[in-house]
Amino acid sequence: MIKLTHIIFLCIVASSCSDNAKLRLLSSDATILALGDSLTYGTGTSRQNAYPTILESLIQRKVINAGVPGEISKKGLLRLPHLIAQHQPDLIIICHGANDFLRKLDIDQTRQNIQQMIDIANKNNIQVLIIGVPEFGLFLNTSPIYQKLAEANNLPVADEVLGNILSKNAYKSDHVHPNALGYQMLAENIHSLLIQSGAISRN
Repeated sequence: MIKLTHIIFLCIVASSCSDNAKLRLLSSDATILALGDSLTYGTGTSRQNAYPTILESLIQRKVINAGVPGEISKKGLLRLPHLIAQHQPDLIIICHGANDFLRKLDIDQTRQNIQQMIDIANKNNIQVLIIGVPEFGLFLNTSPIYQKLAEANNLPVADEVLGNILSKNAYKSDHVHPNALGYQMLAENIHSLLIQSGAISRN
């Protein structure tokens, strides 16, 4: 029963991923940079169970965990140029904004910060995928800024994945972080989105 529930939930979450925007096929030696805060770092589980580590195993390509717990999007933006120079990534997965929402920072500024991350990636000919983050309130609805950013830049977006994961006690360690199973599901859904967008082949 648990396995069946897990499969059904994966299907529901996967259906929330945008499959319109396309990415170039990543080479077998491509490097992916996972940029974010504690949700990328893996708070709530071990670093070995953080989504970038699991994703690396799923796609058989190097995934750099560049998550910093507690970081706001402004600081992530400031870190990005150095990370690009250091790792020369082919794809950046952006998962930022959670701490902006928790601190009730200006949401339009958060959108602008993430847009500038996308602009920096574009200038360096680096592809981008976005993970939508919920506004942590009574309901775990993803902030509309992520869909708007994806549409404006023609990017794949995992728009409802985190909100769906964090809405189930079985998949979270606290009210803002997944547990090991939750991060596994996040990685699996990013993997599916990479396939849907053409970045990873199906076989």
